[in-house]
Amino acid sequence: MQTRMQCGAGISRFLELACGAASILLAACNGSPTEPGGSAVANVAAGVAQAAAAVTGQSAPIATAYEKGTFVGFDTHTYPGDAVMRTWKKTPGSPYTWVGYYLPSPCHADKSWVGKRETLKEMGWGIAIVYVGQQTWGKTPKQLSASALAALRKRSDCAANLVTASQGTLEADDAIARAKAEGFPRGDVVFLDIERMENIPPAMRDYYRAWAARMLATGAYRPGVYTHEHNAPQVYADLKQVFVAAGDTETPRMWVAGGKGFDEGKAPQDVGYTFAGMWQGVIDVARSVANVKLPVDLNVASWMSPSESGVQPGL
Repeated sequence: MQTRMQCGAGISRFLELACGAASILLAACNGSPTEPGGSAVANVAAGVAQAAAAVTGQSAPIATAYEKGTFVGFDTHTYPGDAVMRTWKKTPGSPYTWVGYYLPSPCHADKSWVGKRETLKEMGWGIAIVYVGQQTWGKTPKQLSASALAALRKRSDCAANLVTASQGTLEADDAIARAKAEGFPRGDVVFLDIERMENIPPAMRDYYRAWAARMLATGAYRPGVYTHEHNAPQVYADLKQVFVAAGDTETPRMWVAGGKGFDEGKAPQDVGYTFAGMWQGVIDVARSVANVKLPVDLNVASWMSPSESGVQPGL
């Protein structure tokens, strides 16, 4: 039987390790926004902190959150059907915990996901709400007169010349109305899909900042952004400024696409940015569960249901 002195010494040693681990973990998590996420360091620190917590009987919530911080999900353009989604969720060994849920939006007219929220929730799926807003399509948006802009809106829902601040505000209202119609709870995160640009035109920056500002102003839903890793630092910096201007202290949820070295065991931060809460690392690939094949984009996330406002990383 262990003596009280030996037990006390053991606890003291583990407390020392826990303190050191906490320092390492906080250092890993508090890097600059564009600093590569040191997930390997944080994982070691988390493990030590968890071991110390087990001996002392105390909890290590920061370490627990990080250790549980990778959840595999997928997105695909068209709703695959109830039977397919049930198979992919319920088959033992299926790695998928969440799915992208596409709202009808300016640059995604498909309505196949409409009305499927409750069905997916009953199956146990986590959800990332996606709103595909205006895109530049490699063009520089032109500044149109009010009459020309109104005429363009009548002709098209999705055009580079619709990339304006006023359109961002209008489409935030549209995203809110559509999310509400699907029954998503107040406070859920809606991800604005912004595809890759070689350079981000000022008009696009005005557009997504206005979109996010309107989302925050109404308080109905939270703004998040899906963006390519090439554009992610600028988009994150702009979005963070919008949050600060609104008096909001939360970190914007960022879904980053691209990068190298992806696999389903990686943390989102391994895309190269500590602010990344989700990482889409593979696109348009065929995957099968129980011989049921789908064309999907593969992702990892820090949340098992990325749009849920009350779901903290790892919970």
